[in-house]
Amino acid sequence: MTNEELWESVLAQIQLNISSANFATWFKGTKITSQENNQVIIYAPNSFAKEWLEQKYNKIIFKILHGLDGGIKDVKYFVEKQNLKTKTLKGGAVSATEEDQLDFQELRVDRETNLNPRYTFENFVVGSFNELAHAAAQALVKNPGFIYNPLFVYGGVGLGKTHLLEAVGNEALKNFSKKKVKYVPSEKFTREVVASIRNQEMESFKSKYQEVDVLIIDDVQFLAGKEKTQEEFFHTFNALYEKNKQIILSSDGPPKAIPSLTERLRSRFEGGMIADISLPDFETRVVILKTKAKEKGFDFPEEVYGFIASTIKRNIRELEGALNRLVVYQKINNRTPDLEVAKTLLKKITIGAGRQITPKKVILAVADFYDLREKDLIAHSRKKEVVKPRQIAMYILREELKGSYPFIGSKFGGKDHTTVIHSCEKVARELGGDKGLEEEIELIKQRIYNS
Repeated sequence: MTNEELWESVLAQIQLNISSANFATWFKGTKITSQENNQVIIYAPNSFAKEWLEQKYNKIIFKILHGLDGGIKDVKYFVEKQNLKTKTLKGGAVSATEEDQLDFQELRVDRETNLNPRYTFENFVVGSFNELAHAAAQALVKNPGFIYNPLFVYGGVGLGKTHLLEAVGNEALKNFSKKKVKYVPSEKFTREVVASIRNQEMESFKSKYQEVDVLIIDDVQFLAGKEKTQEEFFHTFNALYEKNKQIILSSDGPPKAIPSLTERLRSRFEGGMIADISLPDFETRVVILKTKAKEKGFDFPEEVYGFIASTIKRNIRELEGALNRLVVYQKINNRTPDLEVAKTLLKKITIGAGRQITPKKVILAVADFYDLREKDLIAHSRKKEVVKPRQIAMYILREELKGSYPFIGSKFGGKDHTTVIHSCEKVARELGGDKGLEEEIELIKQRIYNS
């Protein structure tokens, strides 16, 4: 495997473990320049990136490299200072181009829109788990601002929310070339608010966002608790909405489940179309695997696709991670992995996918979802806002861990087993006629398995 192929394989796995913003910030322009004496030399575009890679990401980089090639024993980082292709500018100045940098899809982000052209409707796999969100997205992009405004898409980690949102942005640009489209993760929006306040440039900040025709804000749950950011976003939202500009939002839960969100923002979010993306079924997971394999220029036996799809059920990101391992194997060995090879290669992933959850993880996830403290659920409080989450936590422990009623009671301050029985039966009865409760429990489960 060449240096370029090796580093591309490393980046493919790192991408699954960190946010897209961090990935683009710290890995853009990096590359492997040589391998000598069991040591890999990695070049970074500047000293700041070099230090960050050494201090924050060295452990994971080495682990992945060693997993790809057991002979690798050490990694060194240097700042790129030479071999940059240049072009002559006016006045004889030179500017380095990026042609010699690693050609990696996730880094091809348009600087003006922040959109990645990789994300389109054409390569977005549609199934029963996401068809409502997909249909709403396709409808609004034909006439942005006048239908489903705002569109609020929610679902667990790695289920394709970002893909769908960016696909809308890319399609809008294709259909309406003069419209100004902007994709912004909520964390970036927050940083811009803070910087504008510090530099006394709030008017410039407001003008910048109020001129956008299609504004896409990803992961709005991170606005929770940030009062000044919420205030500025509220004003931006109103200004755009009044001008019939399209607003598209995503979150890991519905508006009512976002803690510390101001009521006026929650009301705005709920004023348009709300669509969820849930876990894909087995058949859809197989289609997703085949689609992504085709994008990469590879194909694998049917039984391999079936094995991955039947084992990895939590999210699409993990499916792609498993597929990347098979791609790397085929590149290195120049042969297609069969079922037995796939089982061996994916052993660590499949063990992780089937690992048991713990009572503590369940309790923490439920408490976090309902904006409570862990001790609130365990205490003997009979407050309505605590009783329901406690009953749900007991129900999940019973369903997912198959714990006995006395065992579950012991995890909640020694409650009697009859209390646990009553809680589990009550939740089970309500699930039959309460779609909202069903969605809440599904979202909690996704948090448990993705944490």
